[in-house]
Amino acid sequence: MLTLYHAPISPNSRRVWITLLEKGLEFELVEIKLNGEQFKPDFLAINPFHHIPVLVDDGFNVVESLAILDYLEAKYPTPAMLPKDAKDLAIARMVQLVTVNELLPATTTFLPQILGFPGADPEKIEQAKQKISTVLKFFENLLDDRPYFGSQNLTLTEVVAGTVVPLMPMVGISLSEYPKLNAWRDRLIVRPSWQTTETTPEAMEAFNYYAVSPPLNLVLQISGGI
Repeated sequence: MLTLYHAPISPNSRRVWITLLEKGLEFELVEIKLNGEQFKPDFLAINPFHHIPVLVDDGFNVVESLAILDYLEAKYPTPAMLPKDAKDLAIARMVQLVTVNELLPATTTFLPQILGFPGADPEKIEQAKQKISTVLKFFENLLDDRPYFGSQNLTLTEVVAGTVVPLMPMVGISLSEYPKLNAWRDRLIVRPSWQTTETTPEAMEAFNYYAVSPPLNLVLQISGGI
């Protein structure tokens, strides 16, 4: 049995959860509360870097979400979730890595604002908006007449980018200027896997509770689990 250690609020966790659902695999979900549970000895024995997600498969521990996705694709290749064509594969990988390295860090700049905390830095907010705009234009230009990035079928690219791009309205950025990307987002959010893994109000409330305490907020930042 596959076991996914995750936190519902985490896009990194969600991308693995969606992949497990899209591949129709049986798995167990174990929630790790980012209030210090990630530092307990039992979890550190699974991942010494105290991050989520972690996938455990018959005693084999896989850390880092992109590595987990590659593992699942290699071990469970049906349905295929990566393009075979060289150009399409490059598109898929570019979108994944730009999401992780550029879009998600820029989006987390808005986290205090989303949670209603004071002290947002206007200069950092403006820089983040510019970065996000650059990423969204890049994504818009990569989409062609196919419904997904480099593919007629859902891929791991959608799993990664599709757990971050739909957050843009929450940070005050409309996708209306990006019609292809907006239509792509609309196709994703109605899928059962996206609906099942959507963050609940209860999960958001729990996250707010942990985040308001300065020591716990520090734990969240160190954990890398957001």
